[in-house]
Amino acid sequence: MSARRSLVWLGLTPEPEQELPAAVAALRSPAAGRPPSALVAAERHRVERLVLRGTQRGWLRYLREVTDLVVRAAGSRTTDPKAALLAGEVVLDHHRMLIGLPGAGYDRTALQRHELERALARLRERPEPALVGPCEPWSTI
Repeated sequence: MSARRSLVWLGLTPEPEQELPAAVAALRSPAAGRPPSALVAAERHRVERLVLRGTQRGWLRYLREVTDLVVRAAGSRTTDPKAALLAGEVVLDHHRMLIGLPGAGYDRTALQRHELERALARLRERPEPALVGPCEPWSTI
């Protein structure tokens, strides 16, 4: 490893490494529901490789991809918003924390923060799915 390579970005927060693989796999999955375990494992491996051998620039490129997936999900009425909400919130929190690090990471992610804020607002505005099953508990009184 080069002595010139900055590793300060690795200390930001562990949430992206923990939360993003399953959420991103769900967003990349062609079928609704739980993503295939192989897709989750591949995403986990990609994140692990970026963290262990990558650079901040490569990591931010990956988070740009995740941002694009969240924005696309926010514009789709058929996508389950849960994975998009989780991924969007994790990336937005990460990008907000970049303000405390040296370098231009915070400035480089300004557009993504704006896109994520808009996408998350749209996802949160979606109506809850209709309940299937018994009526509300108070209706049986």
